[in-house]
Amino acid sequence: MPARSATIAEDRLRLSVAPMMDWTDTHCRNFHRVLAPHARLYTEMVHANAVIHGDRTKLLAKDDSQHPVALQLGGSEPALLAQAARIGAEHGFDEINLNCGCPSDRVQAGRFGACLMREPALVADCVAAMIDAAPSHVPVTVKCRLGVDDDHEWAHFLAFIDTIATAGCGMFVIHARNAWLKGLSPKENREVPPLRYDWAYRLKRERPQLQVIVNGGIADFAEAGAHLDHTDGAMLGRAAYHDPYLLHRLDAAWFDGAVRSRSDLLRAWRPYVEDQLSRGIALKHMTRHILGLFHGERGGRAFRQILSEGAHRPGAQWSLIEQALAVTAAPHDRAA
Repeated sequence: MPARSATIAEDRLRLSVAPMMDWTDTHCRNFHRVLAPHARLYTEMVHANAVIHGDRTKLLAKDDSQHPVALQLGGSEPALLAQAARIGAEHGFDEINLNCGCPSDRVQAGRFGACLMREPALVADCVAAMIDAAPSHVPVTVKCRLGVDDDHEWAHFLAFIDTIATAGCGMFVIHARNAWLKGLSPKENREVPPLRYDWAYRLKRERPQLQVIVNGGIADFAEAGAHLDHTDGAMLGRAAYHDPYLLHRLDAAWFDGAVRSRSDLLRAWRPYVEDQLSRGIALKHMTRHILGLFHGERGGRAFRQILSEGAHRPGAQWSLIEQALAVTAAPHDRAA
């Protein structure tokens, strides 16, 4: 089956925000969309069974402003993943991504995530089933590591990619380090195995027809941009969360946009926040995603403190955010 890449080819330059469990919920994605109008946003990983049998209103929550947004699925049963992919497409997601990179014990016990890199034929079956179930305009993609444990053979990695590509996958997000399935925590798996971006670069050189997005350890503006010389784009994870203004700067630079101030961006989010407040959503569920907006800036610590201490209080409103913004303003701005 040829790689289904028509939709992907329309945005060859890709800035993405990685799926992060308990972080990239619908409020986070809405805020990130204000910061980065062109970035591809990803949901938290959701198991196929949860999509089929769980509370879809909560699990698949998003609003129309978030497009383009991808649903990341976990699982290893082709029929279930196909059903979940179809449901995701029906809920308006622009991409369905299969996680083959998460190294947690819980994921391993369920036979999905990074351990699937040992079963390329199974992953190919899963991808083929998902492609058959999703409409043609919704691409099915894969996020993976370079290998598991002490498997450092390029041939094994390339064989995994080729097997999945033959099933129809045209885009791979490469977290450019191995996953250690024993002995390392998920946090250690993000830090201890060495990064090897050169493998992602080599994959793009040897398989130029594939879209290759590099992920893992990308922490600053220059580093993210440097990957564009070798791949089709970069996916940021914790850097985009802890320093969200970095995401805005990258989006503006890569897509010829205007750089806006942090306060202007946050105030542009006000209609969404007030709409959610009117629906009974507590302010704390939204402000937890903006605590890093003034990372490294004067007043940033006080900004975080005001929001952390006040947002959980009953009845907290947008005025708390304005109070936090006030401590970041220069003295002459406050007087004005």
